[in-house]
Amino acid sequence: MRLHTFLLSGLMTLLAIWMLSILGIAADASELQISSASFANGDTIPAQFTCDGAAHSPPLAWSGVPKGTTSMVLLVEDPDAPSGTFVHWVVYDIPASSSGFKEGGVEGKEGANSTGKDSYMGPCPPPGSPHHYHFRLFALDTNLNLGADPNARAVRDAMAGHIKQSADLVGMFGH
Repeated sequence: MRLHTFLLSGLMTLLAIWMLSILGIAADASELQISSASFANGDTIPAQFTCDGAAHSPPLAWSGVPKGTTSMVLLVEDPDAPSGTFVHWVVYDIPASSSGFKEGGVEGKEGANSTGKDSYMGPCPPPGSPHHYHFRLFALDTNLNLGADPNARAVRDAMAGHIKQSADLVGMFGH
C-alpha cells in the first residue's frame, strides 16, 4: 500500500511539473499587442488627438511584452504624406514594465519628429484622402541610450538586431 501511495504521489508531482511547463510555454508564446481606448485599429482618430483639436497624444495600452524585454520603442508615422513618410512621434527607452501611456502622457525618452521637435505631433494631413497613422511598438532586448534628440532613423539604426517583437495600431485621419 505504501509503494502504491508513493508511486501515485510521484506521478502527481510529475504531472504538476509537466502542466506548469506547458503553462510557462503558453505564457512565453504571448504576442505583443498595442491598442487605444480612443480608437480601434483601422478606425478614425478622434479630432482631439489631431491638429483639429488639442493634438494631445492618445491613450495607448499594450500587452504581451515578451520575456527578456529590456525596453520598448514607439514610432508614430504617416506613410501617406506627400513628401514621404512623416514621423509624428518618437519615444524610446520605454521601461519594459510599462503597459501604456495616458492621454498626453509618456514614459521613456522622446526623440525628434519630422519637424525636429521632441514631442507628439497630431495628425494634420492636407485635404484629400484620409491618411494612415501607424503606432508601432517594438520590444527590445536592450536600452538604446542615445544622445539628445535622435530622429526616427537613428532610433531604427540603434534597434537593428535587438527587436524581439513588434505590434502595429493604425488610425485614420483626413480633412
